[in-house]
Amino acid sequence: MDEHATTRTRPLVCVTDGKAHIRRLLREMLAEYGFTVYECVELGELRAALEAGPPDLVVLGMTAGGIVAGEILRLLATEGFAGRILPVAPRGSGAIEVIQELAEEFRITLLPPLLMPFGREGVRDSIAFLLPEASSGPLVDMSEAVRGGWLELWYQPKIDTQAITMRGAEGLLRVRHPVWGVVPTAYVVAEDGDPRSGPVSELVISRAVADWHHFFLERGPIELAVNLPIAFLQDPERVKDLHRKLPDHTAFQGLIIESNGTDIVRNLALAKDVARALRDHKVAISIDDLGAEWLALTGLREFPFVEVKVDRKFVTGCGTDRLKQAMCRRIVDLAHGYGARTVAEGVETWGDFIAAREIGFDLVQGFLFAKPMSAEEFAQTCWVGSQVGLSERRARSTLFDWN
Repeated sequence: MDEHATTRTRPLVCVTDGKAHIRRLLREMLAEYGFTVYECVELGELRAALEAGPPDLVVLGMTAGGIVAGEILRLLATEGFAGRILPVAPRGSGAIEVIQELAEEFRITLLPPLLMPFGREGVRDSIAFLLPEASSGPLVDMSEAVRGGWLELWYQPKIDTQAITMRGAEGLLRVRHPVWGVVPTAYVVAEDGDPRSGPVSELVISRAVADWHHFFLERGPIELAVNLPIAFLQDPERVKDLHRKLPDHTAFQGLIIESNGTDIVRNLALAKDVARALRDHKVAISIDDLGAEWLALTGLREFPFVEVKVDRKFVTGCGTDRLKQAMCRRIVDLAHGYGARTVAEGVETWGDFIAAREIGFDLVQGFLFAKPMSAEEFAQTCWVGSQVGLSERRARSTLFDWN
C-alpha cells in the first residue's frame, strides 16, 4: 500500500472523458458519496496525478475527444497502477470490446462497464466496493450527528417543464462528517428507525426558515420544500411551533412539506387531517416518492395535497420505456384531476426530460439540471426565472391556490 493510502480517509477518484458534461455529471454523482473527485483531460494531467498520489479509482470515459482510452490504459500499466478502473461507454459501443482486449494485453483487470445513459443507481452499483460495508455497521448515527452539529440542508431546484426555469427548491438533509465529509443518506441511521423524527425534524424546519430569509435578502423570495414524516405533524403543539417559526413577511407564500407516499397512503385519514390543518398556517403537503400505491388515491372526495411527486424508479428511463410512460401518465392525470401539480423525480437524461414534458409533468427535478448543493452554492448559482410564458394555472400568485 502506498504512503498516501495509509492516511487517506476518503476515496480518491479520477474522472477522464472527452466530454465536459459527462465529466461534470460523473463528478457530481461521485461527490454525493463523499468521494474526493478530480478530472484529467490531458494525458500529462493523469501522469502528474499518479505521481502525486494514485487514486483509488480511475473512471475511464470513452466518448469522443480528450484522452484516448487506450493511451490511458497504457499509462496506467506503465505506472503500475494498483487501483480499480471503471470503463464508461455508450450502450452498444464497440469500444468496450477493444478496451477489454487492450486490458488483457496490459494485464489490467477492468470493472464491469458503466453503460450510458446511466443513473445514480447504476453509478452506485459500479462503485459499491468503495462504499462502507453494510455489515460493518452504520457510518454515522443520527443522534451523534445532531450532537456534533453535522447536519446541513442542501437544495435541489425544481424546474418548470415548459419554461425550463426554476420554480422552487427542495431542501435535502445531509450529514457532513468531520472525517468522511458529506455522507450518503444510506449510511445514516437513527435509533427509532426514522432519521427525520424529533429533534431532526425541528432542526430541518429551523434551518429551512433561516435559509429562506438568507435567500430572500440575497436574491428574492423562493418556494421551499422540506422532507418530514407525516406522523411528526399530527401533534397540534408541533403545528403551532411550526407556525411560529415561519417567516412573518408578505413575500413568504408558504412552505411545502414533502411526506413519503407510502406513509401517506397507509395513514390517509391522518394525512388528510394534517394537510387541512396546515393549510391555515401557510404550510402545504406534497406526496413524495409516489409509486405503485397511487391507486389508493383514486376516487377521493377530497384531496388536500398540493403536489404529487412520482418516484424516480418510474421516471428514470421513461424516455425509452413505454410501461413507465404509461404509469407516469396515469399518476399525472390523477393528480391534475384533483388540481394538484406534479413533479418527476430523478430526471437525469434529456430523453427522460422530453418524455416527462410530453406526459404532462408540471415540474422536474434531477441531475440533468442541477445536483443538490449547499445553501451557499445554491444562492450563488441558482435562482427563480421569469414566469413569462407559464400557463395561467401555473402562474397563480401563491402555492395554496392549486386546489
